Amino acid sequence: GARSINGRRVVRFRTYVGAAVGAFEQGMLGEGEVDEVVEACWRDMESDGIEEGQGDGRWEDVAEEMCGILGLLLADPSEHVNQMLFDGLTVLQHRGQDAAGICTADNKRLHLRKDNGLVKDVFQTNHMIDLRGNIGVGHVRYPTAGSSSCAEAQPLYTNYPFGISFVHNGNLTNTETLRDEVSGECLRHMNTDSDSELLLNLFAEELTKRKRLTGNFANDIFHSMEGVMRQCKGGYSGIYLINGVGIVGFRDPFGIRPIVFGSRPSNRSSVSFDSVPGTPKRMSDVNAGLDYCMSSESVAIDTLGFKLVRDIEPGECIFIGMDGNVHAKICHPQARLSPCIFEYVYFARPDSIMDGVSVYETRLNMGVKLSKQIKERYPEHDIDVVIPIPDTSRTSALQAAYVLGRPFREGFIKNRYIARTFIMPGQAARKKTVRLKLNTIKSEFAGKNVLLVDDSIVRGTTATEIVQMARDAGAKKVYFCSAAPPIRYPNIYGIDIPTQTELVAYERDEAQVAAKIGADWVVYQRMEDLEAAVIECMPEDSPKKLTNFDTSCFTGTYVTGEQLGDEYFTRLHELRNDSAQHGGGVTYNKDTQEPVLKPPPAQGRKQSNGGCEAMVNDTSVNKQSEGRGCEPIVNKDGAA
Repeated sequence: GARSINGRRVVRFRTYVGAAVGAFEQGMLGEGEVDEVVEACWRDMESDGIEEGQGDGRWEDVAEEMCGILGLLLADPSEHVNQMLFDGLTVLQHRGQDAAGICTADNKRLHLRKDNGLVKDVFQTNHMIDLRGNIGVGHVRYPTAGSSSCAEAQPLYTNYPFGISFVHNGNLTNTETLRDEVSGECLRHMNTDSDSELLLNLFAEELTKRKRLTGNFANDIFHSMEGVMRQCKGGYSGIYLINGVGIVGFRDPFGIRPIVFGSRPSNRSSVSFDSVPGTPKRMSDVNAGLDYCMSSESVAIDTLGFKLVRDIEPGECIFIGMDGNVHAKICHPQARLSPCIFEYVYFARPDSIMDGVSVYETRLNMGVKLSKQIKERYPEHDIDVVIPIPDTSRTSALQAAYVLGRPFREGFIKNRYIARTFIMPGQAARKKTVRLKLNTIKSEFAGKNVLLVDDSIVRGTTATEIVQMARDAGAKKVYFCSAAPPIRYPNIYGIDIPTQTELVAYERDEAQVAAKIGADWVVYQRMEDLEAAVIECMPEDSPKKLTNFDTSCFTGTYVTGEQLGDEYFTRLHELRNDSAQHGGGVTYNKDTQEPVLKPPPAQGRKQSNGGCEAMVNDTSVNKQSEGRGCEPIVNKDGAA
């Protein structure tokens, strides 16, 4: 039943209970004290306390759906991509910490390993040995709303045609229509409620219609992708691994979700690294002498030793065959670039390059814009020190301090091992999780007027706790500024922002938000300044120009045409409101007052064993870790 509650709440609850039980076994706690800890955790889950401070950055009070995808094809068939996929996914871990998976192909057999957990925990030596082959795809994800089932962990797989494995980042907005099409018209089975499975089956169905196994396969791929993009609405990027054929990377017609590709000389190529061609046609002329990589962010391209070639363009599909030839085509007639601006604010690593723009430089520029607004509105300000909220806002805060002419100081120290934190017995009320995660350096606050800089303010509950921590540390005045504008609307392209009424800026101005979180004043980045902060960092010699962005969570304008009030937003509210995120919530036995889990609201299909399965298509012995909820599908006699 616990699986029906938001995944990270469950993880946090189990962490605390596990710590309490461990203390009991060591004689540090009595039985009654263990019960107190468990009950306090349940009560906190019923309120809003448990949801705070669980993420890796400032978006801790939402169930994020951002993911990281990675695809590799090596020219030498005797090489294996398993270690590189592992390393690349580790670099992309900031984009998803709920589940991880890898699928490789070797001699036309697919090998798959996926499970809930971090990359370092999902893949052990025995799994890596089985992940053989010179081509593969990998995925890291955050949990979707109301679900942490490993059935929706990726890569996903369909055996027809060819055998296709798929990784996806983003969100489709017309899933109900597509599900009817896939199940009703195409007669394809949907095993989960994931829109990723829809994208997989739609592509497979389009490819099946071509009924061509030889000849110009690139044209079949492009025609199939044209069909997919014609049917799908939303923001998405993805990579298909087609068994024995190659890999296919693509991006939605608005370029909302990011994906880049890179190349490097293979171990049998005479081409130097600096001479790696920059266009698909010239790459094909190298005669299979190049290795290729596709990734959500350029940081994985860099880390794995590839040269960044460029972003995949809006509506573009890039097909790289097993022969090393590269084919590219724009598959949507009305493609135009409108990338998600929140990638620059928060999600992307600062050392990434997105659509030709350095994420680090944009965040510096955000700090400049923010500080200039402060000087304009508060010319006689009495700020003594500028302090960032770790970690994402550090870059903007550093530049803001420079422009304001005030010292930059680290006032909050992050505890990166919060999962090991133990709730001490006898506490009247559990400390807020943010206080377990962050600690103040009191000397940086005592007797000072402090400016706290964060990348964004979502619900405001985390900001409230941080402001109070600053006051508790001795700050005279606490000012709070956000590198992003007020978030007042849902995001429908892969970021699970709470519903409008749960957003602190909903129907509030800056003064009202300041009163709500306990700050002396609050300053938000202006929308036009945020856009300018990114546009101004575009290199002058760049062949593309950034003029439009997806800014829907700030403006309520959706580039794919959805309107607030549509039926889609009603369904979204049902999935994302607090009641849905808590599953059924918690009630208490009227006699014993012990916590009892309420029945959760109706969910989609249930999967056995968490729905996570390993696929083994050869005679190797299954070596899945026991007790991890993953059963093998073995295509031989005696298999389950």
